Amino acid sequence: MNDIEIEISKRVFNDKFLPLLDDDNRYIVLNGGAGSGKSVFVVQRYIYKLLKSDKFNLLVVRNTGKSNRDSTFALFKQILIKWNLYKYFKINESDLRITCLWNQHQIIFAGLDDVEKLKSITFADGELTDVWIEEASEILESDFNQLDVRLRGKGTKKQIVLSFNPIDINHWLKKRFFDEKRDNVTLSHSTYKDNKFLDDDYKTLLESYKDTDEYYYNVYCLGQWGVLGKTVFDARKINERLQVIPNPIKIGYFNYDYDGNKITNIRWVNDSEGFIKIYRLPETIMNRFCIGGDTAGDGSDYYTAHVLDCKTGEQVATLKQQFDADQYTRQMYCLGKYYSWFNVSIGRKQEAMIGIEANFDSYPIRELQRLGYNNQYVRESIDSYTGKAEKKFGFRTTSLTRPTIISSLIEIVREHTELLNDKDTLEELLTIIRNEKGRIEAPQGGHDDQMMGLAIAYEIRSQVPTYEEAISVSDGIIKDFKIEFDTGQGEQIVVI
Repeated sequence: MNDIEIEISKRVFNDKFLPLLDDDNRYIVLNGGAGSGKSVFVVQRYIYKLLKSDKFNLLVVRNTGKSNRDSTFALFKQILIKWNLYKYFKINESDLRITCLWNQHQIIFAGLDDVEKLKSITFADGELTDVWIEEASEILESDFNQLDVRLRGKGTKKQIVLSFNPIDINHWLKKRFFDEKRDNVTLSHSTYKDNKFLDDDYKTLLESYKDTDEYYYNVYCLGQWGVLGKTVFDARKINERLQVIPNPIKIGYFNYDYDGNKITNIRWVNDSEGFIKIYRLPETIMNRFCIGGDTAGDGSDYYTAHVLDCKTGEQVATLKQQFDADQYTRQMYCLGKYYSWFNVSIGRKQEAMIGIEANFDSYPIRELQRLGYNNQYVRESIDSYTGKAEKKFGFRTTSLTRPTIISSLIEIVREHTELLNDKDTLEELLTIIRNEKGRIEAPQGGHDDQMMGLAIAYEIRSQVPTYEEAISVSDGIIKDFKIEFDTGQGEQIVVI
């Protein structure tokens, strides 16, 4: 065929998706609510890519082949007609194959229920370059892995696009693409509000779910991860909070000098991949803070920490990471120093109170004590030999204390969700369930580290003294209590 110049106006695309038009990451993951226009954009983008690329062949996959005919296949035909390009393509209705007559680039549609067809797929010219998995939440991770392995080869950059509604917060898609950042993944979240072409009647329908179906409203209207089954925390309050939570002021970790005995020269390092998120700085020396921590119970768990403003109960910082106990301890030491406050009763600065769960690993508690950290939560316990009460550092979860602190947290989430700022924490709370024996826990394969650390933080908060009236502090005291902020790579914390 003769060369024809085609111009595609940017106005045909929703503005939300324009940055993805020429994105070449290995994975593009589009999730969100219904009516956002994400599937339409994927088709528009592939037509654009098919026309401009030297090498391009696309496999469109759904869980079943039959579901393609009335969805993805029909949508491609619809866009081709709308763009007045239909005559330049050969449409094979029986084989579900679309061929561009200009360059022989092809689009083949298949279902994961027909393994033999998937194995035998070949293209008229060239190799497979792109895979689109529509309604990716319907497929198994093992099926995805097979497609991912198949999309290999030299010569052209390969890409997989996944589009879906976030139907289950425990889904493998969330764990694989959202819980951990990956350099070769582009994430795009959208709702009906991002679709400038959507009619008002459909918008009204989606919004009506708020009063009729909480699950549908959260997933299909707000585009939030759905909670299947009954979570013990107030899912509506959490999802409402997720809509308005602030971004962290800083993300990073602490660096320091350590001679085997003491930690000195503590420095904050800004790092977008860091494991500490700060939502509020320790603005004045009069703010009082406490830190609740949960240690990793086994290899798959995380070490966590939550910093609270003791007066308001606001969550001002979080830590979440899989690392060794000594690394966790030193980061907790630095975090506690960072959120130090002036203790009037003793006339000097006081580190934030740290209360770490003592059941699985007492090393962080003992190591903090060895490092000279002077403000750990103290519990009272009965000596099994003498029967006398004795004071020990750390919070111990028992059959009595565990349900008590979780019940308190349930109340806080229900009544004061505005105090919680961290997205990871809120999303974990959505997954927590009550098992058949009545125990509150994470589902199989899930985690409760964030929940336990936060519950401990709220429990130990009562041990921190609070003052209702403002107290004047002399310049001399302020000079002794010194926190310097550097505008460069990090913040220098001078520990006196």
